[in-house]
Amino acid sequence: MKLTNKTIIITGSSDGIGKQTALKLAKENTKLALIARDKNKLLKVCKEVSELGSEAKAYPCNLKDSKQIEETVKKILSDFGKIDILVNIAGIWQKLSQVEEISLEKIDEIIQTNLIGLIKLTKLVMPELKNRKESAIINVSSKSGVVPQAGQSVYTASKYGVRGFTEVLKADLKGTNVRVAGIYQSGTNTKMFEKTGEDFPIQKFTDPADLAAVIVYMLSMPERIWLHDVRVEY
Repeated sequence: MKLTNKTIIITGSSDGIGKQTALKLAKENTKLALIARDKNKLLKVCKEVSELGSEAKAYPCNLKDSKQIEETVKKILSDFGKIDILVNIAGIWQKLSQVEEISLEKIDEIIQTNLIGLIKLTKLVMPELKNRKESAIINVSSKSGVVPQAGQSVYTASKYGVRGFTEVLKADLKGTNVRVAGIYQSGTNTKMFEKTGEDFPIQKFTDPADLAAVIVYMLSMPERIWLHDVRVEY
């Protein structure tokens, strides 16, 4: 796919994998709709994107809020007039715990952000993607969406859900112009773990810029080639 002038939504784009993906795509002369909760961080990323030669707009949005998601999609379509690609990256981590130790509020937050918000955004964007000559959805899940790991019950449930949703999308959209892919990465050197007070040796984890390069590579594949299931290990 030629990425020039493609309008691309990236969730979780205020830092980590999402920010690095925005910066990589900025070098491809794209138009970026950047979604995250922190407006100030988003505006800083937009400035960096602009300095690299592409257009970007910030859309502060909490993926736990259905109304905010709906309003955000409407604003993006009003601003850009089209949507070509959706890259679902936003996600939050669950500190390693037994299920009975996880609060009900934290369970809701993880499932709503990692899975339900992703599904709702995809649903609202889908009609526009189907109207494009070529379009794509990339869902950045996790190794935890493939391999069960101790102490990650709720986080893993959300990521297995993303994997299942992605696989059904592939089946539903087979033969259409919408290509779908899932990425299942192991630990990535971001602030996701730090936010929960987790102390992992993240220095050895995958660099988010390297994972972003994988995403851009996938989207840049020729018309008859598509990497629909990519697993990244450090």
